[in-house]
Amino acid sequence: MPKAIRIYEQGGPEVMKWEDVDLAPPGPGEIRMRHEVIGLNYIDTYHRGGVYKIPLPSGVGSEAAGVVEAVGDGVTEFKPGDRVCYASGTPLQPIGSYGESRNIPAARVVKIPDGITSEQAAAMMLKGMTVQYLIKRLYKVKPGDTVVFHAAAGGVGLIACQWLKALGVTTIATAGSDEKCELAKAHGAAHCINYKKDDFLARVKEITGGKGVPVVYDGVGKDTFDKSLECLAPFGTMVTFGNASGPVPPVDLGKLKGSLFLTRPSLVPYSNARQDLVAMANDLFDVVKAGKVKIEINQRYPVKDAVQAHRDLESRKTTGSTVLVP
Repeated sequence: MPKAIRIYEQGGPEVMKWEDVDLAPPGPGEIRMRHEVIGLNYIDTYHRGGVYKIPLPSGVGSEAAGVVEAVGDGVTEFKPGDRVCYASGTPLQPIGSYGESRNIPAARVVKIPDGITSEQAAAMMLKGMTVQYLIKRLYKVKPGDTVVFHAAAGGVGLIACQWLKALGVTTIATAGSDEKCELAKAHGAAHCINYKKDDFLARVKEITGGKGVPVVYDGVGKDTFDKSLECLAPFGTMVTFGNASGPVPPVDLGKLKGSLFLTRPSLVPYSNARQDLVAMANDLFDVVKAGKVKIEINQRYPVKDAVQAHRDLESRKTTGSTVLVP
């Protein structure tokens, strides 16, 4: 009987329990997958903690990489032994990657190509596809653009800094310490502002000669939102895609002076269609195999120690990507 993390109430990290779970044979359209490596993402803390309400009891976790063990009726794209990965919880793919094995709809899984390890895949699928839609679909950056990217030393941020540099974009990054700023710059950020020491709005205005930027990518939320709006040039786009410091309060639309655009996107609608999921994953795989983006895995925990992993993530002790190992 496989083991998995389960929660019966939403709350602090301590609500997560490592226990035996029943696993039926895969149903029609499903595969059974043995997890080799599991990705840790900040959204996992929202599901566990109650920022996002979920049906209970529930598993936790949105991405993993591993091997197909069995396939259900109607599955033709995959066979036992295939290396596969997945990311993002949707109504068609409930969360629950923190475990040894699970059944999952085959339509939400992609094959891991040669040249990509299972550890890389588990560490980058959700974060990397998030970067893909942010910079190539939501706001299509172009060579010569200058953008602001908050929380640049995290898993999403380090991928973004590298990918943006490869596309000829100048990134003004922010992070919460000098060490994290050095990390962001080592991964392609042209500038990095320690927001605990410096006023990032003043520095962005200084760097851009007062013009501002066409887009701000903000996964921090409440603490950075208002000043981020002021970083934007006329017709600029404010992308608030995370809540690391807490949700953004209700917004006075009068703050969108300068004909600004405000969006609160998520990976789910961008990857819901099978063809979009595969295209996004392949774009990510290609840029990693080309060496333009390196996946930094800076923390590893046994999945049974997910409580400690969440505590470290929420206290901002981590950098880059973190993985859990069954």
